[in-house]
Amino acid sequence: MRSLLRTPQVRDPALFRDISLVCAAGGVVGVSFGAISVAGGLPVWVPVVMSLVVYAGAAQFSAVGILLAGGGPFAAAATGLLLNTRNAAFSLAVADLLGPGRAARFVGAHLVTDETVAFALAQSDPVRRRVAFWVSGLGMFAVWNVCVLAGALAGTALGDTATYGLDAAFPAVLAALVLPALRESPPVRRAALLGAAIALATTPVTPTGVPVLLALAGLVVWRASPEGKGAADGRVS
Repeated sequence: MRSLLRTPQVRDPALFRDISLVCAAGGVVGVSFGAISVAGGLPVWVPVVMSLVVYAGAAQFSAVGILLAGGGPFAAAATGLLLNTRNAAFSLAVADLLGPGRAARFVGAHLVTDETVAFALAQSDPVRRRVAFWVSGLGMFAVWNVCVLAGALAGTALGDTATYGLDAAFPAVLAALVLPALRESPPVRRAALLGAAIALATTPVTPTGVPVLLALAGLVVWRASPEGKGAADGRVS
């Protein structure tokens, strides 16, 4: 990782600034998660251990919500797994960035999130993609867990930080990261529009998280395009 940071091609202040901003936003959400969990009656170790082992914000919020509502651990785990199903597709997109070693691939797989994949795929070459993935992944993992611990220790003192509107930071950042790809690639744009339409249409009638999975059907449009066929044949990286 240190050698990557010293590579001239990745000395990009704008990239590291954007990663820092996303880490900061994640930290705010992490504090909220820790505070909400403890304020709802869970012991401090539950959100802390969950953040280390699961490390998936949406799945963690849904699981804690089910537990606090009286649901069982199996229902909470099943919901979390359903929400994280999309990470299987994300993992395929960044698999070549993790390196050949088993340890690196294991750690890298744990760091696959919407944000790390978006940062990686927004870069123009493989070296920048790899650096963006690992820097954002390790940074967000560290900030998330430290802030979850801080929120859990603070308990009810902080309340729900979502009332400040800061929970909108993640969607805004993700939208900013994918805008260049949407502008430059018509097949990607058509796939995104179809996925967005499917998600909007199914949101009122499906459980939380399912619309995101259904939106992946938009990839059919991209797969049928010359760009998608080229990627499948290994002609496009």
